[in-house]
Amino acid sequence: MAQKESSKQIADNRKAYHEYFVLEKYECGIELCGTEVKSIRCGSVNLKDAWCSIENGECFVKGMHISPYEKGNIFNRDPRRERKLLLHKQEINRLFGRVKQEGLTLIPLSLYFKNGRVKLCMGLCKGKKLYDKRDDMAKKAAQRTIDRALKEQNQ
Repeated sequence: MAQKESSKQIADNRKAYHEYFVLEKYECGIELCGTEVKSIRCGSVNLKDAWCSIENGECFVKGMHISPYEKGNIFNRDPRRERKLLLHKQEINRLFGRVKQEGLTLIPLSLYFKNGRVKLCMGLCKGKKLYDKRDDMAKKAAQRTIDRALKEQNQ
């Protein structure tokens, strides 16, 4: 029998969608210690200023803040330490080539549980210019007014 996949969203990086165009998404595991997992289960994680880098053939997430677990005492780690991402060597090499050649960035988009394991959705992103951000805001505002008009018309 096929097992049912269960996933639970923990944290989302909404700022990334405002600042970058997301070209591709990758799902990867993340190397954590026990108290960090317990803290993540409580929902005390922040992806807002996080980014990913590739060093010596390994991928790391930097700037991700996981608050210390309140009952973890001596087992707590530094909240902003680098954490290793678990990707295949082939994927790391492909990402490294695209980042170096095309000037793209690796940004963590979301953190979630999948079948009891913590997974990180990482995006291969290209930075937006100021006029791109303005266009997006204008489109959203126009769509909001259209939705309001349709809602009033239906009532």
